[in-house]
Amino acid sequence: MILHGYWRSGTSYRTRIALNLKGLAYTQAAVDLRKGQQKSDAYLAHNPQGLVPALEMDDGTVLTQSPAILEWLEEQYPQTPLLPSGAVARAQVRAMAAVVGCDIHPLNNLRVLKAIKGLGADDAATSQWIGQWIHDGFAALEVLVAKHGKGWCYGDQTTLADCYLLPQIYSARRFNIDLSAYPHLLAIEKRAEQHPAFVAAHPDQQPDADPA
Repeated sequence: MILHGYWRSGTSYRTRIALNLKGLAYTQAAVDLRKGQQKSDAYLAHNPQGLVPALEMDDGTVLTQSPAILEWLEEQYPQTPLLPSGAVARAQVRAMAAVVGCDIHPLNNLRVLKAIKGLGADDAATSQWIGQWIHDGFAALEVLVAKHGKGWCYGDQTTLADCYLLPQIYSARRFNIDLSAYPHLLAIEKRAEQHPAFVAAHPDQQPDADPA
């Protein structure tokens, strides 16, 4: 498999975590969002939406949209499950993942931030926008993790929710968001720092990493 993505992209990051947790081998093809490579003809042939990630199979099949990719991985490789047993538990994990995937990340990704700046938002207003959605989502997740977590977001095993949470914490730190109000989330971050799958997926460990 080939993962087309960008080292600092939250959606690429969560996909790397899931692939690593599943123990799957893959290579990476860098798509530099800063240079607009996602809009090149070559990449649009993989994903007409021009977004990362895209997961390319050996037979040429390409999957897009990280929620669909992660669900496919769960169905195709049920070993090391990312969803718990039981319909209610699975729905709760999916809901926790959606707090990030639907209600935080989409509002703070690069194209949205460019759009609000284009509407006249200055740096202070943009920072306020970013912080609002992270705090709203993390406040809810803190309650949910306190209720359902036993070391990870849900129970004592990694799930889809953790795949979503860690990239969003990384993003929050990039934007200098104060996370002190979320001790349960920070405890998961601390645990992930010792987990090989999360360590290997971290943006700084990627071949295209370029903090400059």
